[in-house]
Amino acid sequence: MVHAPPRPPAGAPPVRINLYSDTQTRPTAAMKEAMMRAEVGDEQYGDDPTVHALCDRMAALLGKEAAVFLPSGTMCNVIAIRTHCRHGDEVLAHETAHILASEGGTHASLSGVQIHPLRGERGMFTEEALRAAIRHRSRYSPPQRLLEVEQTANIGGGAVWPQARLEALVGVAREQGWATHMDGARLMNAVVASGIPAAEMVAGFDSVWLDFTKGLGAPLGAVLAGSAEFIDKAWHWKQRLGGSMRQAGICAAACLYALDHNVERLAEDHANARAFARGLRQIPGMTVEEPDTNLVFFDPSGAGVASGALVAALRLEGVQVSSLGGRLRACFHLDVTAAMVEESLGLIRAITARA
Repeated sequence: MVHAPPRPPAGAPPVRINLYSDTQTRPTAAMKEAMMRAEVGDEQYGDDPTVHALCDRMAALLGKEAAVFLPSGTMCNVIAIRTHCRHGDEVLAHETAHILASEGGTHASLSGVQIHPLRGERGMFTEEALRAAIRHRSRYSPPQRLLEVEQTANIGGGAVWPQARLEALVGVAREQGWATHMDGARLMNAVVASGIPAAEMVAGFDSVWLDFTKGLGAPLGAVLAGSAEFIDKAWHWKQRLGGSMRQAGICAAACLYALDHNVERLAEDHANARAFARGLRQIPGMTVEEPDTNLVFFDPSGAGVASGALVAALRLEGVQVSSLGGRLRACFHLDVTAAMVEESLGLIRAITARA
């Protein structure tokens, strides 16, 4: 959904306050030091101790039997769907899901599946909507194979799925004999916001992954977890799609550091998001969605300034936000301080006042 930022206007200053995405976080000096000290080996031959430590820890954290370290979250989704599904199968997901709108059509291209888009507020659908999408099984219908949810729901405003709803959806999937997969790109944001342990939150899902490059601040990496049998099959697809990362312990060490130091502090990002939303609401005409986690979506058109104009004006002040078809998104992460929140609000107030 969020595409690469446009090139800055001529004469634009460097970005000082980056609210574009939590993928913009940079590894801290301490994280880099942990990477430099990492024990490494060839991941292909299973002798990288730091990768093993990360995968074992993530399997335990998520309550699964095994896990595999991958370069990106998109690769986790691709491998999970390719492992769960066969060509011609159908995946059920929200209409704004990352797998449908932001992965380049890869699931049709590489997995040969079609994705059935479900509607629902804030990037989440209901049990009733899911039941309404159940197809009569016949030679005319694609086999429905997989239920997918995104936690948190990005385009839904960083919304956290209610646990009772997740469990109800999993119940429907079990009735139908479907597998279940959670895109957990911002899973730990949901865990911190809800207070529900990760293993409990994902207990009903056959596969789940966590991205370390967003609020957790690592330069790359994601971990996909599931049963031992599932991960063994996932490794087959990892090999087909590029193979091992060799001395990957250098990267896995950053993820381990993030688990030790950057999970609980996600609450600070959530607090900054709430403060930013409160400040925006004080601007007459501004439409602001209440944040659950670290994402704030807003529409400045009612305040007299077009979204594109506000993005451009902020960029000239060294502030970067993203635009999503009329809505703007501000994303809060470990490189954004409370002082930056206030400065950004002050600039938006000034720009809308001039407008």
